[in-house]
Amino acid sequence: MTFDPRARLGRPVGRRFFFEWLAVGCLGVVVILLAAIWRLTSGVDHLVYDRFLSSRPVPVSPGIVVIEIDNASIAQLGRWPWPRSVHADLLDQLAKAQPAAVVYDVLFTEPAEDDARLALSIGAHPTYLPLLLSPEGANGERVAVTPVTALAQAAAALGHINLEVDGDAIVRSVALFEGDAHSRWPQLMVPVYRAVRDGKLRLAGGNERLRGLPDHAAGDHDSGEARFLIPFSPRAETYAKVSFASVLAGDVPTEMLRDRIVLIGVTASGLYDRFSTPVSGELGPMPGVYIHANVLDTLLNGRAILPAHAWLLFAVSLLPLGVLLGGFLVLSPRRSLLLTMGLCAAMAGGSLALLYGARLWMSPVPAIFGLVAVYPIWNWRRLEMTMAYLRKELQSLADEPHLLPEAPQERNEFAGDVLEQHMALMAQAAQRVQDMKRFVWDSLDSVPEPILVSDLRGVILIANHAAKSHFARLAAPAPEGRAMRDALGDHAFVKTIDSHADTDAFARGHWPAPLDPTRRDYADMMEQGIEVRDGDERDHLLRYARCTNAQGEVTGWIAGLVDVTALHAAERQREDALRLLSHDMRSPQASILALVEIERARIESEHTRELLDRVERYAQRALTLADDFVQLARAESQTYVLEPQSLVELLIDASDEVWPQAHARRIRLETQLEQDGDDADGYWICADRSLMTRALVNILNNAVKYSPSDTRIACTISREAGLPARVQCTIRDEGYGIPAEEQAQLFERFRRFHESERPEVGGAGLGMAFVKTVVTRHGGDVHVESEVGRGTAFTVSLPAFDEVAD
Repeated sequence: MTFDPRARLGRPVGRRFFFEWLAVGCLGVVVILLAAIWRLTSGVDHLVYDRFLSSRPVPVSPGIVVIEIDNASIAQLGRWPWPRSVHADLLDQLAKAQPAAVVYDVLFTEPAEDDARLALSIGAHPTYLPLLLSPEGANGERVAVTPVTALAQAAAALGHINLEVDGDAIVRSVALFEGDAHSRWPQLMVPVYRAVRDGKLRLAGGNERLRGLPDHAAGDHDSGEARFLIPFSPRAETYAKVSFASVLAGDVPTEMLRDRIVLIGVTASGLYDRFSTPVSGELGPMPGVYIHANVLDTLLNGRAILPAHAWLLFAVSLLPLGVLLGGFLVLSPRRSLLLTMGLCAAMAGGSLALLYGARLWMSPVPAIFGLVAVYPIWNWRRLEMTMAYLRKELQSLADEPHLLPEAPQERNEFAGDVLEQHMALMAQAAQRVQDMKRFVWDSLDSVPEPILVSDLRGVILIANHAAKSHFARLAAPAPEGRAMRDALGDHAFVKTIDSHADTDAFARGHWPAPLDPTRRDYADMMEQGIEVRDGDERDHLLRYARCTNAQGEVTGWIAGLVDVTALHAAERQREDALRLLSHDMRSPQASILALVEIERARIESEHTRELLDRVERYAQRALTLADDFVQLARAESQTYVLEPQSLVELLIDASDEVWPQAHARRIRLETQLEQDGDDADGYWICADRSLMTRALVNILNNAVKYSPSDTRIACTISREAGLPARVQCTIRDEGYGIPAEEQAQLFERFRRFHESERPEVGGAGLGMAFVKTVVTRHGGDVHVESEVGRGTAFTVSLPAFDEVAD
């Protein structure tokens, strides 16, 4: 689905739509930039990260054991701090169990009497001691608070125990190296990990299963902090653990400690060595020794989570924004909402998959914030634009005069807020649509002829009352829901309107295929109309018409049935009347004329001869009147047989027929063409030869009748310039002329002129009416130019044959 605002709302609105779309997209980019680069959403990032970690328990390493300096140990051994001898006794007791290494998470920064003994115990087995780095000073330097010198020298390695606390006071990450420009210290677990990785320390079950970290993350190079996120889980405190006092008393089995890394740290509630972590919501504040245990577990098993670079996060967060902006152009508001929700879920799911699968933290929050910021603003703008457009169109509709009568409206109909005004306008538009629909239904039902309306497939959707009655009279099923071809297929084909033999044969041979309005090869024929006959032997004129929308697109078809049975009966009566005039009335007149001729030869009386001449004249006049009337009636009603004809030849035939009368009165008939020579190729028309010749004969006869002797009748044939191409025939005489006030009635029936100049000329006044009828039905026109005493010119203009053929 495409969305073209210029096509739907006009070009200015489409341009504004595009700029607003760009502005909304830029807003989303800015939101993502602030969230990904400037970390303005770091609080939400941390919450999402903590929730992801809390949702997946991760088993802890069995090679790590925690010895807790817990409340029970404080109660049994006395107040903290304990003498160095107590720690030495613990180390001696641990040496019997032969652990892989001991990590003592206790600061021994002040000298004591038993330091020498403790140093011996520390040196007897690999023991790692912590140091504390002070905060960075004004000069950028940091001070390392190290253990007593003797203890530091005896220790296997030293490492810092500083923890990285985020702005919300939660520990999530650790820096493997910290210090200043002069010195750098590894994190306390780094030397332990290196010793295990290098095989200096052997763990229970061997070291082969340990995956470890890449070198740059494990801190093999002392440059940089090598910071990573600690993968805390709900099982972060489920390491094997024993009480300090229990180990000191020898109550712990040696198998529990052998070949394991033992971490010793404070967990007693009164010593405040606890920190908030991402899983503190379930476990509460976590003692520092367990945080270090999780760091060591992370290093040994390669579970470190690396945060994505800010620019990478920014680039990835732009992808769903681009997809959503593209969706805004082609999707509906409902689908845009579904797309927004789907993209948010996809970003959250992708972030979760990267966190669990690739150990990469790429927060979905910048992308989600960008989507959430863009979607409501875009839909608000689209709603505003839609409402403004609807308001404009509805107001325009309301301002237009309604075609149908309306009930009087209250003056304050559209009072209220904007939404209420829109609702009022919509209600008025809906009411007008309903009124128009009712008007259309009433109009269709009031039409006495059957009317059928179908869709583009030809399936009938609407049938008026007359159509339902028509099919009910024929005992046929109701037309609604049926194909037009099936509903009208019981009607027999009679003929096409144009009555061409080839068209009739074509339609008859493929019947009832022409009834299918989707067949384009029958479209022109059905639009012109055909005659069909129903089961009751009644004839109907069937025509199809296209039903179009406001854009001119075809949406369906309208079929109309007109009962022409009575018309055919009237045509038969007319033909009978014409036959009566042409035969039954002409025969007595011809007999009278024959008897007059016989009697004239035998009668010698001058009076009787004069009487016979008068009878002959009246009979001839009646015969001429009958012939003219029949010719005019046939010219008006009969079907023309149109064929290519040369207008030059038609004029020659007409001139030959009139030549005897013209010769008797010494009137010259001259024919000339506008083209050079006698080439008549450019003067072809499509005409009924007999009728068109008779029309030219009538004009020439009038020119001969109403012209003095020894004059000239000029016949000129030419082509009109321009399009469409037409052929003209001008017949100009030198007769008496026709007054200007009488020229308007020249082509009316029973109009005669020049009775004063030529009283001996008979006629019924139907010749010029015949000419007008024939020329008009050929698609042409006839004009007259006349001046009293200077002659008359008749100009017949007809479409050229090449134009008709096109």
